[in-house]
Amino acid sequence: MAYEPFSVKISEQELSDLEERLRRTRLAPDFSNDNWDYGTNGGYLSELLDYWVNDFDWRVQESKINSFSHYKASINGNPIHFVHEKGKGPNPTPLILSHGWPWTFWDWHKVIKPLTDPESFGGNPLDSFDVIVPSLPG
Repeated sequence: MAYEPFSVKISEQELSDLEERLRRTRLAPDFSNDNWDYGTNGGYLSELLDYWVNDFDWRVQESKINSFSHYKASINGNPIHFVHEKGKGPNPTPLILSHGWPWTFWDWHKVIKPLTDPESFGGNPLDSFDVIVPSLPG
């Protein structure tokens, strides 16, 4: 199986386009929906839009994502993304962490480094793993 490394890099043009579209969002009036009986509460949605436009920093998230080693492979013609972090111990054990729907590889981001480098987290380097986290399609 051939694979190649890559980094997540969203262009400024795409980020600007998203911000512009979020700023142009027009919310419908939200009558008597404080309990979310009729779908998403308008006040909440308005706060969410404000957060995405004014507070969320994609570049910070992109940097966190790119702190891991990402790869792309093709399996039976299907593109597959995966993270592969090699263990730092003398004989790391291979470990695959998989996610279910609707989660992603990112749901494992807090455990990858402790598994690959347990010594840095107060553990024994003999307990290290080579961690592979595929992004499961579907």
